[in-house]
Amino acid sequence: MAITFVEEQKKQKYLFLLLIGLILLTFFILQREFLFKPKTLQPLMPTEVLQPKQIEINFEILKSSQLEMLEPFQIIIPSEEEEIGRENPFLPY
Repeated sequence: MAITFVEEQKKQKYLFLLLIGLILLTFFILQREFLFKPKTLQPLMPTEVLQPKQIEINFEILKSSQLEMLEPFQIIIPSEEEEIGRENPFLPY
């Protein structure tokens, strides 16, 4: 019975050391990833910041005589007198 007690203590000692090692490893990984500030990356080629172009709307063109001569486009849809579909679409054929 004394042998099993000593073996259990050795197992607990190794498991405790393994636990401490895992905790330290986790701490170092988290410290490296989150606590240290990463270096800022410099672009290879400097880029220019483009300013957006100003949009100017010329409303005078709507009053031109060429625009007044245009006629509206009308789409003529032929009407079919046939009945489309079935009365009850859920009935089998």
